[in-house]
Amino acid sequence: MRRDERARFDAIFEEVLESLPPRIHALIEEVPVALEDHPPRSLLAEMGIDPDDRTALCGVHSGVPLTERSVDRHELPDTVTLFREGILEEAGGWEPWTDEDGTELGGEQHVRHEIRVTLLHELGHHFGLDEDDLERLGYG
Repeated sequence: MRRDERARFDAIFEEVLESLPPRIHALIEEVPVALEDHPPRSLLAEMGIDPDDRTALCGVHSGVPLTERSVDRHELPDTVTLFREGILEEAGGWEPWTDEDGTELGGEQHVRHEIRVTLLHELGHHFGLDEDDLERLGYG
């Protein structure tokens, strides 16, 4: 990802953060959020994803969900990592366009939406929500 694209993405990410309710900000204080261009190949392979498909993943929660923690174990701190290239791919790119079905894709509005959905999705994993739960909530 080029430096100007990274700066553009990060500015939108900051806008999304500012638009979230205070309760979500409190959660982010507990679970730091990192931005990376793409996941490492080793993570993709570990997840059963083609290691060469660097846009196949939008984000990941690392750690033990609150619902699975034990007071007897000392866990590494949780983190949420969002992957710029995966989110941009899922959003349809920087430029707006319409697919053959008439669905509008791309552009900053879609990038903003994908950042928000991915962030809330990964925070949901921190609280023990699985993929079915997140899908029902609209963050699948």
